[in-house]
Amino acid sequence: MGNFPENDTYYKTEKIGNVTLDLTYYSGVDTYSDGDEIEERILKIVKEGNYEFSHKEYSNWAVLYHLSRQRENITEPMRINKDDEVLEIGAGMGAVTGAVAAKARFVDCIELSKRRSTINAVRHQNMDNIKIFVGNFQDIPIEKKYDVVTLIGVFEYAYYYIDSKEPYMELLKKIYGCLKPGGRIYIAIENRLGMKYFAGYHEDHTGVPFSGIEGYDKDDKVRTFTKSQLKNMLAESGFDNTVFYYPFPDYKLPTVIYNEDTIHNMTVEYAEKSNYDADVVVGFNQVKAFQSLKGTEEISIFANSFLIEAVVP
Repeated sequence: MGNFPENDTYYKTEKIGNVTLDLTYYSGVDTYSDGDEIEERILKIVKEGNYEFSHKEYSNWAVLYHLSRQRENITEPMRINKDDEVLEIGAGMGAVTGAVAAKARFVDCIELSKRRSTINAVRHQNMDNIKIFVGNFQDIPIEKKYDVVTLIGVFEYAYYYIDSKEPYMELLKKIYGCLKPGGRIYIAIENRLGMKYFAGYHEDHTGVPFSGIEGYDKDDKVRTFTKSQLKNMLAESGFDNTVFYYPFPDYKLPTVIYNEDTIHNMTVEYAEKSNYDADVVVGFNQVKAFQSLKGTEEISIFANSFLIEAVVP
């Protein structure tokens, strides 16, 4: 593949099956983690295999979130073909890497954590079109132009890996520069105004009910955005032809994904419970609320999550 510049830098790599881990830009410290114990547990599960469709430990939210094949559903609307070269930023433990690689010519992954990258490599070791670069996106020189860049549950964390006063805009501009003309970006992210948040579910990142709706505290380092905010940021970064999809219950474990036509004209139906990792006090039935908005623009404004496609002109 060789998608990063050849120079005098010392390249350190490890091979896990057919997957290469490039550690050239790895700091030696995993700066993002769900915790040593749970990640080692997930690594053990992956090494043992036979976890793809169900596993006795799926009762644990972290195990379910990282290993459930249901995660892969978010890739269904993505326009990726067999000749496309894809950059997956924030690949994590590979929840969608395999699904993307199955569609594409190859996938280059970038991930901060070596352990999470190792889990990704182990679970996809039989695929020969995946390479994982361990390190911070802004520290890795990328000269290649890609057909597709994906950020699945990553954009909201830009503050942590983009050194800028405006990390979200800076990230979009950097990604724009990584894409070919006609190239596509895909962002999966929670909606700051998601119906579940009004119903009482805690904000997915702060763990505090209504914190996104009321406006994040200045100390909150994670941000989600409304539909119009995301659309405007993409336009300001140079992207065009922005299309929104609406995964339910949300993008993490989607069972149904609506497009602009279907979400307005069909009866929205999905399993209501969508926060699996904490108890919540629910104020109203969010599914009934969505159904009451059938035929209106508001139904998309309050969707729990977005999958967004935007194109480089």
